Amino acid sequence: MVTLQKVSPLDDIDLEELGFTWHTDSDGTKYVSDELVEISEAEAEAYYEACNEIYDMYVEAAQYVIENELFFELGIPFNLIDAIKKSLENDVHWHLYGRFDLAGGIDDQPIKLIEFNADTPTGLFETALLQWALLKQNNMDEEKQFNNVYEAISENFKRLITLFDDTSNFNERYDGWKILFSSIDTNEEEIATTRLLQQMATDAGFNTGFEYLFNVGFDENGISDAHGNEYEYWFKLYPWEDIAHDEPELATTLSNIMQNQKAIILNPAYTLLFQSKGMMKILCDLFPDSPYLLRTSFEPLKGIKHVEKTVFGREGANTRIIGADSAVLEQTDGPYGNYKKVYQEYVEFPKDAKGTKYQAGVFFAYEACGMSFRKGSEIMDNMSKFVGHVIV
Repeated sequence: MVTLQKVSPLDDIDLEELGFTWHTDSDGTKYVSDELVEISEAEAEAYYEACNEIYDMYVEAAQYVIENELFFELGIPFNLIDAIKKSLENDVHWHLYGRFDLAGGIDDQPIKLIEFNADTPTGLFETALLQWALLKQNNMDEEKQFNNVYEAISENFKRLITLFDDTSNFNERYDGWKILFSSIDTNEEEIATTRLLQQMATDAGFNTGFEYLFNVGFDENGISDAHGNEYEYWFKLYPWEDIAHDEPELATTLSNIMQNQKAIILNPAYTLLFQSKGMMKILCDLFPDSPYLLRTSFEPLKGIKHVEKTVFGREGANTRIIGADSAVLEQTDGPYGNYKKVYQEYVEFPKDAKGTKYQAGVFFAYEACGMSFRKGSEIMDNMSKFVGHVIV
């Protein structure tokens, strides 16, 4: 059972001063829980080791997909295939950060991969800053968390230059590289998250700029802001699959920019492979003995309880839980229904004394670097709550 520790919540005014404005959900309830999940040092270490191993499996599986041209199976848009291949073959296209969603890991329940939010993961602001602030406000030891997300991503920005080298060499190789950060202009959470990442890059030593997506310039010379300043790197908090489907001309332009080595895009195009839930079927084929994988198929799993998901989608939308008798037990609507489906063996999330369920989220930036939880019901959707943790 999930054990919780009650804490004094952060005040809305203080949250807004930090830039965290999405503290209250549409039904008037608070998004950030005033409880912390208690985990042990051993449990934290197990989450760390699991995610590092799973990431290595994803890298191997991505190579397998490219070698065997399995893009259709994963629902990958044809207009991004060249960009995916180009980005994976060259180490300069560095994966900045992602988030694994996991079941288990508490009370000796085995850790199981639910999915990998590899391109545009949410929860960064909360995981990196808010749960640390909760410990600080409640006079708790700020070291009692598996949480060095801010430092790890800052270090990973340096690896854009040093790659696999020790990041202490960064200053020797740094010569004024610039990163432009962009988000849409209508989502406060995405704006704040992008600004946080910009601050991490600034802390790492880069020259940075910010521009809303509609103001960014793209041409044969590369990527520029509204004033015509060109940038070597562009970070976009905008999913690759949305670019492919909603902005096909931009997808072609970005592919050409990459091919001509005019700019490097973060997260790189190959993270679309990782983002596709179809990759979990490939993982099962390649690593049938992995203790972290749930049985996954492109066809319904007959005779067992399972979950139907779309290969791309966010916040639990267009998800169905299907019983062993093929009856639909739970389902959510959403805008992703036209995507290809994938079917994953059902697994119970850990529960607290009230029966509320908890899903672990572990951020990855070169290595697993910090975790938090979401609590809710059978399907974690956009009304699920953020829950920090404390190591006891």
